[in-house]
Amino acid sequence: MTLLKPLALIFLLVSIPYSLAGQTPAPVPVPTVFGYADFTAQAKLEEKFLAVPDARLAGQHLKTLTAEPHMAATPEDHKTAEYVAEKFRAAGLDTEIVPYRVLLNQPKTVRVEAFDASGKLLMSGPTREHVDGDPQQDDPRVVMPFNGSSGSGDVTGEVVYANYGRLEDFNQLAAQNIDLHGKIVLARYGSNFRGVKVYLAEQRGAIGVLLYSDPQDDGYYKGDAYPNGPWRPETGVQRGSVQYLFKYAGDPETPDVASTLDLADSARIKNFVGQNGNQPGIISIPISYHDAAPILQALKGPGVPQQGWQGALPFSYHLGPSGVKVHLVSDQDYQRRIIWDVIGKIKGSDYPDEWVLAGNHRDAWVYGAVDPSSGTAAMLESVHGIGALIKQGWRPKRTIVFCSWDAEEQGLIGSTEWVEQHAQALQRAVAYFNMDTAVSGPDFSASAVPSLKEFVRDVTRAVPSPLGGTVYQQWRAKHPGDEERRGSNTQQPAAEVPLGVLGSGSDFTPFLQHVGVPSTDVDSGGPYGVYHSTFDDFAWYTQNADPHFVYLQEMARVFGLEALRMADADVLPYDYVTYAREISAYIGAAEHKAGDAGLSSLDFAPAEAAAGRLANAARKAHTLETAASGDLSRLNLALRQTESAFISEAGLPNRPWYRHTIYAPGEVTGYSAVVIPGVNEAIDARNPDLAAAQLTVLAQALDRAAQTLENAH
Repeated sequence: MTLLKPLALIFLLVSIPYSLAGQTPAPVPVPTVFGYADFTAQAKLEEKFLAVPDARLAGQHLKTLTAEPHMAATPEDHKTAEYVAEKFRAAGLDTEIVPYRVLLNQPKTVRVEAFDASGKLLMSGPTREHVDGDPQQDDPRVVMPFNGSSGSGDVTGEVVYANYGRLEDFNQLAAQNIDLHGKIVLARYGSNFRGVKVYLAEQRGAIGVLLYSDPQDDGYYKGDAYPNGPWRPETGVQRGSVQYLFKYAGDPETPDVASTLDLADSARIKNFVGQNGNQPGIISIPISYHDAAPILQALKGPGVPQQGWQGALPFSYHLGPSGVKVHLVSDQDYQRRIIWDVIGKIKGSDYPDEWVLAGNHRDAWVYGAVDPSSGTAAMLESVHGIGALIKQGWRPKRTIVFCSWDAEEQGLIGSTEWVEQHAQALQRAVAYFNMDTAVSGPDFSASAVPSLKEFVRDVTRAVPSPLGGTVYQQWRAKHPGDEERRGSNTQQPAAEVPLGVLGSGSDFTPFLQHVGVPSTDVDSGGPYGVYHSTFDDFAWYTQNADPHFVYLQEMARVFGLEALRMADADVLPYDYVTYAREISAYIGAAEHKAGDAGLSSLDFAPAEAAAGRLANAARKAHTLETAASGDLSRLNLALRQTESAFISEAGLPNRPWYRHTIYAPGEVTGYSAVVIPGVNEAIDARNPDLAAAQLTVLAQALDRAAQTLENAH
C-alpha cells in the first residue's frame, strides 16, 4: 500500500469520528469526551496540536539521535541529552539536565571458546557483527557483545542446553537428572526476561550462561534476514541487562534511595552482589546463532524434548552435558558513572502540583533506531506540538512534565532514581505515559492500568492513521474477534479492542509499581529482528520500519494528545468500573488455581467481598464523573488516591521494592506481569500460610480503594 504523504494526514480532530461514518453536518458537532463537561474549547485546541507534529522533522530527529552509538554514561550519550534539552527549551519548556551517579559495568574483555570432546576448537568469539552494506556497523565505538550486570570471571565447564531458560525448562532438565552444578547453560532468547534465565541458572548451580538468538525466534525462520529483510542476520547479537529486575529496579547500590551526585558512600549498599542486591553472581555473555551453532551441533546427551525445544538450526538439538566444553572470560569494569535525565516542565495554571508525566528513554546499546530513538523522536515532535500551543498563550490546567530517561537499558535506572527522588511529589501525579520502542512497523498497540484503557482508546479515536481512518479504527481492524469487555453501567458492556497488562521492562515500572501512578505504554510494531544489535540503526529503520516517518508522526500525536487531554480534563478520566471488574476476575482465577494446587482451604471470601465493595463504589463514582459537576477537586482527589490505595507499604514478599498489590513483574518471567502477585506467587510456591497472609493484604488494599472512592460521594 502506498503511504500517504504527511500533509494528507492532517485532519480536523472533531470531524474524524463523524466524516468516516458518512455523517458530516455543518457545523460539525463536538463529540462528548469522558472527563470533559464541554469539549468544545478542547476540541479546537487538539485540532491545533494535531496539525503540528511533522514526519520530516521526526525523521531528522531520528537521524541525529542515531548518528553515533550512545550507550549510557558515554560522551555520545551526553550529546543526545544536550540535543533533547535544546529541543525542549526551544518549545518553551522549563528544562534541566539531571545527573545521577550510578553503578554501571562496561566490558574490558569478553571471550567465548568452545571445544569438542577431543579438545578441538569449535569456535572462538563473540564474532563481530557484520552484514553486506550496512553503513554504520564498523564504527569503532560499537560496544562488543556483553550483558549489563554480568559478573566477572574466568570459568570452564560442560554445556547444557536449557531451551528458553524458563522455570519449566529447568524443571525438565532436573526431571532428566541433569545436574547444572559447575555447568555452563546455553539458553535462547525469548519467552521470559534474560535476567530470569541467569537467575534460574545461578540458583541451580551453573557457573556461567550463554544467551543466543535462535533463527526460529527472530531470524531467517521468520523471513528474510537483514539486509534483505527485517529479521536478525547470522552474526546479530542481542545485548541486554541481566539485572535481577524482578527484585528491584534502578541503581544496584541504592534501592529506595535516589543516587544523586552528593549521596554519601555510606548510604550505598557495599555488598550488593548475589543475594544482597539485584545483581547476578555469575558470568553471562550474549552470542549470535553463528557462534551458538557449532556448540549446539557438537552437543551430545539426550535429544531435546519433542515439544518446543528444537530450534531452526539445521540439525537435531541435544541437551548435553557431554560433547562440548566452553571457556568463558568476562572482565567487567564496574564504576559509579554519571548518567543524565532531561526533564522539561510546563507549569499548570490551575493545579500546578498535579503532574502529567510523559517519558521515553534515550540511551541505547548501540544506535537504537527503534529502541529507543523512535520513541525519543516521536516525543520531540509531541513537544513541538505542545510548544506551538505555548507560543499561542496556552497553559495546561495541570503541570505537564516531559522526561528523557537515561540508563534504562541497564535496569530502568534513570527513571527509577528520579522517581525515588520525587516520590512525595508523585503522590499527586495523575498519570505517567510511556513510550519505548515506539515504531518498528505499522501495528499500533497499547498497555495500561484498567482505569486508563478507555482513555487510550478515546485518544486513538482522535488521531489519523497513515493507513486511512483513525488509529483506533486500524487498531481494531487488526483484532477481529479478539476483544475485551469495557466497563460501564449497562448490563451488557460493549466489546472493545484489547490492551495489554503492564509488567516491566520499561520506565513505567517505578511509577506504577513502586509509587502507584496510573500508567500507560504505547507503541507501533512490526517485524523487528535486530533488537539490541548493531543493526538497529537508521538504515534498517528506513528500509524496514517507517521509510517516510509517518508512524513517528502518528505516535507523536498519540503521545502528545495523551498528555494534553489528561492535563486539561475537568474530571480525571479514570474508569474504575473496568478496574474493579478485572480485579474480580483475577481473584476468581487465583481461587481456581489454588484449587488445582491443592490449596482449596484458602479463604477467598474477604477479598471477593472487598472487590465487590470496590465495584459498587466505582459505579457510583462513574456517575459523578459523567455528571462532571459539583466539587470536582474533591472528586479528582479521591479518583487519584484510589490507585495509591493499591500500594502496600510492606511491598511484596522477598521483594519489598515492588509495592503494587495488583500488578508486578513475575519473579520467574521478569517482563510479563503477574496479577495480584502476592497471592498468585504464594500459590505457585504451594505456601498456604503466605497465600492466606497475602489474601489479607489484598483485601485490605481493595477496602482502602473502595473507601477512597466512597469518600468522593
